[in-house]
Amino acid sequence: MNTGDDNDPLGLSIPIERREMLGGMLAGGALALSCCGRQNGVASLATSEPQNESGYYPPERMGLRGSHPGSFENAHALRDGALKPEHAKSTGESYDLVVVGGGISGLSAAYFMHAANPDARILVLDNHDDFGGHAKRNEFVVDGHTLLINGGTMLIDSPRPYGPVPSGMLRDLGINPKTLAEKYPRKQFDDLGSAVFFDNATFGADRLVKLPSMKQWTRAAVAAALAQSPLPQKAQDDIVRVEFDAVDYLPGLSEIEKRKQLSKMSYRDFLAKVIKVHPATADFYQTRTHGEWGIGIDGEPALDCWGIGFPGFEGLGLDRSRTDLMGNTAAGYSSTGGSDSFHFPDGNATIARAIVRKLVPAVAPPGDIEGLVSAKFDYSQLDKPGQPVRMRLNSVVVHASSDPAKPVEIAYMNGDELRSVTGKGCVLAGYNMMIPYIVPDLPRPQKEALHQLVKVPLVYTAVAVRNWQAFDRMGLQHISCPGSYFSSVSLSAGEKIGSYASSQAPDQPALIFLLRTPCSPGAPTERDQHRAGRMELLQTPFETFETNIRSQLNEILGPGGFDAKRDIAAIAVNRWPHGYAYEYNPLYDSWDVPPEERPHVQGRKRFGRIAIANSDSGAAAYTDCAIEQGHRAVSELIEARVLA
Repeated sequence: MNTGDDNDPLGLSIPIERREMLGGMLAGGALALSCCGRQNGVASLATSEPQNESGYYPPERMGLRGSHPGSFENAHALRDGALKPEHAKSTGESYDLVVVGGGISGLSAAYFMHAANPDARILVLDNHDDFGGHAKRNEFVVDGHTLLINGGTMLIDSPRPYGPVPSGMLRDLGINPKTLAEKYPRKQFDDLGSAVFFDNATFGADRLVKLPSMKQWTRAAVAAALAQSPLPQKAQDDIVRVEFDAVDYLPGLSEIEKRKQLSKMSYRDFLAKVIKVHPATADFYQTRTHGEWGIGIDGEPALDCWGIGFPGFEGLGLDRSRTDLMGNTAAGYSSTGGSDSFHFPDGNATIARAIVRKLVPAVAPPGDIEGLVSAKFDYSQLDKPGQPVRMRLNSVVVHASSDPAKPVEIAYMNGDELRSVTGKGCVLAGYNMMIPYIVPDLPRPQKEALHQLVKVPLVYTAVAVRNWQAFDRMGLQHISCPGSYFSSVSLSAGEKIGSYASSQAPDQPALIFLLRTPCSPGAPTERDQHRAGRMELLQTPFETFETNIRSQLNEILGPGGFDAKRDIAAIAVNRWPHGYAYEYNPLYDSWDVPPEERPHVQGRKRFGRIAIANSDSGAAAYTDCAIEQGHRAVSELIEARVLA
């Protein structure tokens, strides 16, 4: 096989599915942000492609996904005052409801409106080239094998059981998580374990250390594994101490006194100042919270980390049934609740697809939810004249009028055209922090509340490889990389549902999942960390992601025979500068504020004919929250007789 120039050891010059062609330009590398020009004060994007063209199928697009080029530039132009929405040209269309945002919450709003009135005329506008929002589907074809993975939200899961609204919607869509989990259990690779990769820049040497399995998780086994690491002996001993010692590090304090201290102390400070561990021990745990909250242990309360099962608290005697002074996620996970959990191969993109098929039946063949997983959608059916529900992609909404005596006029950019439609009512179900720019007449207190809803930035990267023999030889499925560019690397394989089956054997193509959360330790607040991370993501070209992907996989899997130059077939980098909804953090947010006065509640107030949804307005980055908020927003408009 020709692997290209020997001066290119990572294979960056080898043609793979990394960059999609959009309007004759590469949507990757240094060109990712250069396709945006200016015409009459508005952004002109060469990346908008009519969704009704033959072959339009965004799940198969590679390169920069998530907030892809073309999806955000006009919103930024509006924010910066460079776009004048008053010049929009009317399409002549009028609807009963216009939904802005085609993620789970916006699609749910359309679903509940359609359920209340099947004849209602509904338009869903979304800025991305695909529906689903953070419920993104990445679809690869490698050597004849179709492979699916989530590009964003992954699980039907929540800290607490789903309520009647989201449960009822899933049931109507044919989704029963408990039944699906029993029928399609994920394959357990019992011979594949986990490891930690210690990088030279953080720990003084590049070293991969395999960890004992949970069945073998003993003091002696962990100590023996850590002895292979570059950590100082004191740091090794401290990790063993944190993992296994049952010591009351806060003696003499009552339960509530312990909780108060732990809720206002980061987990890193708990390790460093209370348990008094070696600094390298804290570095070992630093990224453990990235997947849950998109921030390191320096920015999460020790009490919340106790709530989701972190070590070091065994001797404190805290009551698991109590959830006071804890954030939403930890409070739920530490309680006795919990929903039935299930993971579709493409994550919750299947939920989005199920809602879309319910609203626009012609988009996919009828059948059960298992068949929907493998179905190819016909995007040309989404925006057909005459059908009750229409969905228009590549449409960045830049204005919504607010005169309660008149229908709402919604202006949006599609390509380089500024258009407008009207609706009796409107649900704004996109990123809530953008709403003050879209509805400039909002009261100042509501704008200020919305500006506090800073989303969590993160990167979900999927790498298609021609086989996973390196994982098999090394006996690994998951590698934690606390100091590396990507904080974790995992093999995704073994999934089966309906006619879909991912890789089942090491010599077959598979997908590798890499997580990056670009937080900024040391910033004053969690929101400040997220703002810095958002800026970093928007300024990072695809070439930087790809170089780090290839070099990090070579470092970790090279001993097992992996060669990025030879083995990588395709790359999709799901970049989310505005990812998870912000969840209140007791380190920075006061519990003295009554629930009805918290920013997400103040921010979501109905404003005339405009209601507000999205998981932002529920302050919880969970699918059931997104569904609940879509239902609430539509219910507000119906109850106010706005849609009559």
